[in-house]
Amino acid sequence: MSNKYFLPKFLALIAALALVVGCSSSSETEDAAAPAPTDTCSAESLETLTPGVLTIATGEPAYYPWVLDDKPESGEGFEPAVAYAVAAELGFAADAVTWVRTTFDGAIAPGAKTFDFNLQQFSITEDRKKAVDFSSSYYDSVQTVISYAGSKIENATSLADLKSAVIGAAVGTTSLDAAESQIAPTKKVQVFNDNAAAVTALKNKQIDGIVVDLPTAFYLTGVEIEGGKIIGQLASNGTVSDQFGLLLAKGSPLTKCVTQAVDTLRSNGSLAAIEDQWLTQFGNAPVLN
Repeated sequence: MSNKYFLPKFLALIAALALVVGCSSSSETEDAAAPAPTDTCSAESLETLTPGVLTIATGEPAYYPWVLDDKPESGEGFEPAVAYAVAAELGFAADAVTWVRTTFDGAIAPGAKTFDFNLQQFSITEDRKKAVDFSSSYYDSVQTVISYAGSKIENATSLADLKSAVIGAAVGTTSLDAAESQIAPTKKVQVFNDNAAAVTALKNKQIDGIVVDLPTAFYLTGVEIEGGKIIGQLASNGTVSDQFGLLLAKGSPLTKCVTQAVDTLRSNGSLAAIEDQWLTQFGNAPVLN
């Protein structure tokens, strides 16, 4: 082929390559300069019932120490503190949070909800997951020793102080396992058909104390047992008897983001600090070592 035919074709090829390279560089520059995707878990982008507002529900009435003075909007009590921490993690200021009330059974029933999420000590169970969504756990229940004012163990501050006590627990429960393995009293743990039977024995002073989970401990000492007293929590041994989750409507677009917020609060120590403030200290449930 003569040079007079080759040269024009060669120059055309060079021009085409330059165009391709130029387009590629332009595309790469545009990609690099493209803005980051919008955070789908920000307050502005979340699909809440009311745009820009986070609607949170609890029971009516709501009890100490989960909620103080039945006023969740005050932020005082374990669950309001958790709720506002989750709200902040999602980008909602406190004044962008509104509270509504529901019954326990109404909240876990299938169907539309009047809230974005609800917290009133809902245990996460597979059966309930068929009707509603749950976040990851914001509270893992621990085992607790309860008694009454004037009992043999009312001033106990350690496991050693419980060694000679007569301790009771319900059959087939994590509480019974904890009583036998962690307290390991010198006298055999008394086994009852249920907590009600154990409470009766405690009222009759047939036993010195009962092991139950902490939520049950607050209820029994506050309502069922005259002069009821929480002696203290047993240190976690890795066994969890119950987990509480924030409850959402089935298939809620918020479930993933609410779970992410709870996980962040757990990993950065915020949940532990809230639990220590409102349950361990304010709720007078020290850890027995």
